[in-house]
Amino acid sequence: MAALISENFKFAALFFKSKDVVIFNGLIALGTVASQTAYNIFAFECPCSSERNYLYGLAAIGVPALVFFIIGIMLNRNTWDLVSECRIRKCRKLSVAAAFALLGSIVGRAVVAPITWSVLSLLRGEAYVCALSEFVDPLSLENFPSTPQGPNVMARFPCKDVPLELLHFWGEIQRRLKYESQLLGWLIVAVISLGVFLILCLKRCCSPLGYQQEAYWSSYRSNEHFLFQRTADAHARIHAAENVKSFFGFVALEKEEKELLAECQRARSDISSLEWNRVTGVYLYRENKGTPLYSRLNKWSHYTEEDNHEGIAKEMDMLC
Repeated sequence: MAALISENFKFAALFFKSKDVVIFNGLIALGTVASQTAYNIFAFECPCSSERNYLYGLAAIGVPALVFFIIGIMLNRNTWDLVSECRIRKCRKLSVAAAFALLGSIVGRAVVAPITWSVLSLLRGEAYVCALSEFVDPLSLENFPSTPQGPNVMARFPCKDVPLELLHFWGEIQRRLKYESQLLGWLIVAVISLGVFLILCLKRCCSPLGYQQEAYWSSYRSNEHFLFQRTADAHARIHAAENVKSFFGFVALEKEEKELLAECQRARSDISSLEWNRVTGVYLYRENKGTPLYSRLNKWSHYTEEDNHEGIAKEMDMLC
C-alpha cells in the first residue's frame, strides 16, 4: 500500500517543482490585483435593488474568477499536451496517477488568478456588502425603528438611498458585512497557504528525484521548449523558402535569412507525422538503464542515436 501511494504521488510531485512556475504565478497574481482594483474603481456599481444586489454581487466576484480560470486553462501548455495525448494515443497509456498529476498541474496553475481575484474582492468588501445588504435583519440593529422595513429598503443602503432617519445605520451595516467578507477572505488565504505547504511537503517526500536533479529537469524542459520553438520557426521559414523558390525560381530573402539558409543546408526537409506525434503529448519522467530521459524529444533522440528502431516503436508511446 505504501509503495502504491508513493507511486501515485510521485507523478503529482514532479509537476509542482519549478521556480519558473512560482514566478509565473506571482506575475499572474499581480496582474489580477491590478485588474481587480481597476474593476472596483471604474466598473463596480451596486444596483441597490432587492434580488438584483445578490446576483450582481456574486457575479462581480464569480464571473471574472471563472474567466480567469478558463484563460489559465487555455494558456497552460499541459492542457494541449493532454488534448494531443488523447487525440494521438486515445489516452491508452494515461494512467490514473498520470492523469491526476496532469490535472493537478493544470488546475493548480489556473486557479491562481481566480483565487487572487476572489480573495481581493472579499477583502475589499464592496461586492459582498452589495450582495448581502438586503439580508441584514433590521431587528439585529440597535435602536432601529420598529416600523417594518422590507428587503427593498435594506437593499438601498449601499447607495445611501434611504430615509434620512435610517441613514446613520449604514455605518454599522457596512462594518458588519465587511467584517464577514474580510473574515471569509482571510480564511481562504489561510486554507490555501496550508494546502500549498502540505503539497510542498508531500512533493519533497514523494519525489523520486533529488532537489538538484529536479532543478536541472526544470531547466532542461524550459530550454528545450524555447530552442525547439525557435528552431521550428527557422525550419518552417527554410522549408517555405525552398518551396517558394521551386515555384518562382527564386526567393526574396533578407541577408540574415540567406545566411540562415546557407548554414542549414543539412536541415531535414520533411518530417513525417509519425515523428511529430512521437515528440508530442504527455510525458512525465523515466529512465533507460539508469540514463534519465527528460522529455519525449530526449527519449526520441536517445533511441535514434542508438539506431534502435524497435525501441522507438515500442517505447515512444509510453508516458513514463
